Amino acid sequence: MLPTDLNSLLTLIREHGELAYTFVFLWGMGNSLIMILLAGFAAQLGAFEFGKLVMVTWFGAFAGDAIRFWIGRRYGSRWLSTFPRIERVLRMTSRLIEHHNVWFAFLYRYPNGIRSLAAFAFGISSIQTRYFLLLNFLSAGVWAFSVVSTGYLFSKLADKLVTDAASHLSMALLIGFLALFWFLGKRLERVVEKS
Repeated sequence: MLPTDLNSLLTLIREHGELAYTFVFLWGMGNSLIMILLAGFAAQLGAFEFGKLVMVTWFGAFAGDAIRFWIGRRYGSRWLSTFPRIERVLRMTSRLIEHHNVWFAFLYRYPNGIRSLAAFAFGISSIQTRYFLLLNFLSAGVWAFSVVSTGYLFSKLADKLVTDAASHLSMALLIGFLALFWFLGKRLERVVEKS
């Protein structure tokens, strides 16, 4: 039942499209960079529709960070005290947010380790909810488009490289075959001349 190769995975996605988009939405909620890159890769191979994939990823990323923001806003001070290491990092991050909230909102989605915690830090900061939701919406859109596009373009590049490599290999094999044929022909001529 589980796919064991790329073709069976792509077939599974095509057969269960809406369920596959639901998984992409959930991966977007978790800011799962690798899975969204792979979804972009699959879109280039025809398993997902590019525009729909970007939209589903966008709204998933927006929803996931909105939920984390709300949790940080609602429970941040209370539950953080039970995790002193995380509390220290989130408090430091929220101070950074106070001074550089725009660029931070657009950059925190990319580095691993900070992706899931940053929205909590926005929640415990003094930034207004509406302002965060606007920044979150815009940065989620940029993130979704850039990550899906990167996966899509990588798939296109990989396909071209494999095609080019196969073409070069075919050409090398053809040249090798012709050289071998010429060499064997010359050897056969010498054998014929000697006899």
